[in-house]
Amino acid sequence: MLRSPGHAPQPIVSRHVAVIGAGAAGLVTARELRREGHSVVVFERGDQVGGTWVYTPNVESDPIGLEPTRTAVHSSLYDSLRTNIPREAMGFRDYPFVPKDDPDRDPRRFPGHREVLMYLQDFTREFRIDELVRFETEVVRVRLVEEEEKWKIKSKQRSGTEMGLELDEIFDAVVVCNGHFTEPRVAYIPGINGWPGKQMHSHNYRNPESFQDQVVVLIGNSVSAFDISWEVAGVAKEIHIAARTVIDGTFGKQPAYDNVWLHPMIKDVCEDGSVNFLDGSIVIANIILHCTGYKYHFPFLETNGIVTVDDNRVGPLYKHIFPPALAPRLSFVGLPWKAIPFPMFELQSKWIGGVLSNRFTLPSQEEMMEDVETFYSSLETFGTPKRYTHCLGDNLVILVNSGAYNMTDFHFSLFKFHTNIRYGG
Repeated sequence: MLRSPGHAPQPIVSRHVAVIGAGAAGLVTARELRREGHSVVVFERGDQVGGTWVYTPNVESDPIGLEPTRTAVHSSLYDSLRTNIPREAMGFRDYPFVPKDDPDRDPRRFPGHREVLMYLQDFTREFRIDELVRFETEVVRVRLVEEEEKWKIKSKQRSGTEMGLELDEIFDAVVVCNGHFTEPRVAYIPGINGWPGKQMHSHNYRNPESFQDQVVVLIGNSVSAFDISWEVAGVAKEIHIAARTVIDGTFGKQPAYDNVWLHPMIKDVCEDGSVNFLDGSIVIANIILHCTGYKYHFPFLETNGIVTVDDNRVGPLYKHIFPPALAPRLSFVGLPWKAIPFPMFELQSKWIGGVLSNRFTLPSQEEMMEDVETFYSSLETFGTPKRYTHCLGDNLVILVNSGAYNMTDFHFSLFKFHTNIRYGG
């Protein structure tokens, strides 16, 4: 919100801001904060920029991702992944994602993941963002210092001669940009503890080789499920896709494949290896592959219960960014999904930077909470599950058209941009 004529002007200020994560969201946030005149420190636990776009063939020690002490891997990229958004829609406003005249680059309109990482590396060099980043530095705890209205951040060095060294620092504000494609969400399946087959989450999928001649039950029907089922079908004996809803097509054998069937969701599984679906069909399977999405996860963040994650709703948040009781000292970039991510990150971070410098003014805490409650009530009215709170796709078409949700101008512009883009595979 821009400052209205009725507000007395406030002095422009510079704040000391911590940005958590050096993926696409953290990089553009750091740039926008510095442009606004703030001093910025970016904490990145990896050894390079890029976040989820840093591909690794490594997978976690627990393939389904439930074991708390597992060896964690940040990226969820599979080897063949390409963008499902055209490159024209992926770039930042003053640094477009254009093809490079370089044989080592991917000129396709829907490029592979390596090209996206190289774009982010180019962006980092162009705007000298790397000088703001502390690599291989893990944020252990972010704690509110209420009496000072500041944040204390404990970080730990993950490599080098100072490996294990912990450092406590005070910041005026914190922007959380740690992504949400790392902590798997797994479907609940009755009887799974006695089922003898293997389970894994798409977070740990890299290529189809390990599915050779296997009978695979794949749960999910979103983008990753489509990509992975198409790949695995080329080597597996059978693929059985369990989906809550089917938008195009019908249940049963899929006409485009010799070995793919579409089913409703799983009813239960048994010790003899069988998987029973809600329509009564039964399959003896070797592998259950969960393509069921991810959890928002902020293990480092301590807000005394002010910000919580409940069934994948991070809240309460004003416009998916500011917790009313802690605004603008705490903010989040990149929570919405089914959006055009990179431009959204940029516009969110411009707003945050301007609010922190006093160029923009937020509504009062009470007004922000009223807006949040109206939004939540609207989702309930339209039967939208809580876990879809941050989905900017078809749910917000309903809410905007009905007048039930008054989004900020920049969110509405992003939303219209999103719905007018044609997606490709």
